[in-house]
Amino acid sequence: MIKLSDTILISTDPDTLFAWFADLPGHYRAWHPDHVSCRYEGAHGLRAGARLHAEEYLHGRLHKLRFRITRVAPSSLVEYRLGPGVRGAFRAEQGPTGTHFTAELEFGVGWPLLGPLLDFLLERLFSARIDAVRQHMKEEGVNLKRILESAAPI
Repeated sequence: MIKLSDTILISTDPDTLFAWFADLPGHYRAWHPDHVSCRYEGAHGLRAGARLHAEEYLHGRLHKLRFRITRVAPSSLVEYRLGPGVRGAFRAEQGPTGTHFTAELEFGVGWPLLGPLLDFLLERLFSARIDAVRQHMKEEGVNLKRILESAAPI
């Protein structure tokens, strides 16, 4: 599995952070300049089974993404799947000076022997695209910090 992760300390509490995520369609375009649109399909809100359709530019190309939320722990975790072999999570952990927000993305297969070989090939063939996704995740963290700290510092 190829695992990407970005963590940033945000001067807010986990409840405020997850309240922001609860209205992700309303905040999506402000979160990152490459974000185009986001909407719920059917059931709304941060709950298992909810589906989101999002459009954003990654590595210079428009991507249409369908997220399915698979697990939610209030104010601490949202896990999602994008499709076969692609999953991610948003995690929040309260610290003494704010909330450690972590965005995670994993893709690939966990098969013995073949999985590591496929990961190696993916990393070699798509290294520039993987680096662009990694940079996008970092920018989202910085932007989220700016948005939440300017709106409601603790």
